[in-house]
Amino acid sequence: MKAIVYTKYGGTEVLQAREMEKPVPKDDEVLIRVHAVSINDWDFGLLQGDFVNRILNGLRKPKRQILGSDIAGRIEAAGKNVSNFKTGDEVYGDLSGRWGGFAEYVCAKENALELKPATMSFVEAAAIPQAAMLAVQGLIDIGGIKGGQKLLINGAGGGVGTFGVQIAKLYGAEVTGVDSSSKLSMMRAIGFDHVIDYRKEDFTKNGRQYDLILDAKTNRSIFSYTNALSPGGIYVTVGGDLSRLLQALLLGPLISRISKKQIHIVNLKPNKDLKYMNEIFEAAKVKPVIDGPFGLDEFQKAFELFGRGEHKGKVVIVMRA
Repeated sequence: MKAIVYTKYGGTEVLQAREMEKPVPKDDEVLIRVHAVSINDWDFGLLQGDFVNRILNGLRKPKRQILGSDIAGRIEAAGKNVSNFKTGDEVYGDLSGRWGGFAEYVCAKENALELKPATMSFVEAAAIPQAAMLAVQGLIDIGGIKGGQKLLINGAGGGVGTFGVQIAKLYGAEVTGVDSSSKLSMMRAIGFDHVIDYRKEDFTKNGRQYDLILDAKTNRSIFSYTNALSPGGIYVTVGGDLSRLLQALLLGPLISRISKKQIHIVNLKPNKDLKYMNEIFEAAKVKPVIDGPFGLDEFQKAFELFGRGEHKGKVVIVMRA
């Protein structure tokens, strides 16, 4: 099978397209013929081999050499202990922890998958799992979003932000998005009420405050974020700069006690809300924003676009038409 492989840490230049041995499912696994897969921040962190990801995947070189977690495809074979899926089922899900998605075939356990609605394309399905789960769990489970609230999404033009605004609109929130100027037109088109070019305006210093902030970047001091929160407001981060995340983790409880403004970090529960996403997708209440899709022979271009942070929504690579 064809796969996108890396044998050493580095930039996009270390990625290679190679022929690899087709995996064989265990008794509790299914074999998926992958049609599409999207790129996540975690993929890029594993590729570059920062300190945390080297601990997870090998200090000197990567133990798992095929990245990719958000996959969509068709089940080609099912182990004898598999009960929820059968050969031919169209599925999608987040394979975080085992990876292997940037390949024509991958094995997965049942709890990492959900049936794909017939009206949802493989490309759309591959865009959903991780970004949508972060948006749902950040806004609903932790943020407790309500109608009439003022919500700000930082890093709003990526996967989490483009799902987040659509979900927030279902609750009647007024949504402001922060990102680069090249993404603002797209952001307005999918429902943002207000947009801010972060290069021209710092939302933590303009005097406006928000009931809820969903942060996909976490590139400022936690004290700057609290300045932008209304009294009793909630700040939720889904990822970003490690030093800033540690600051939120360590100082968040103290800030919450002193100021009554809550600081939270999403502890992602993979695939938990895929059924909910199926429901609102089929009701035409949410639609993934796709950059591309890119063909397998364009994987380098896709990763470079993601690495520059210039992508709109999710970057999707089609492994097989």
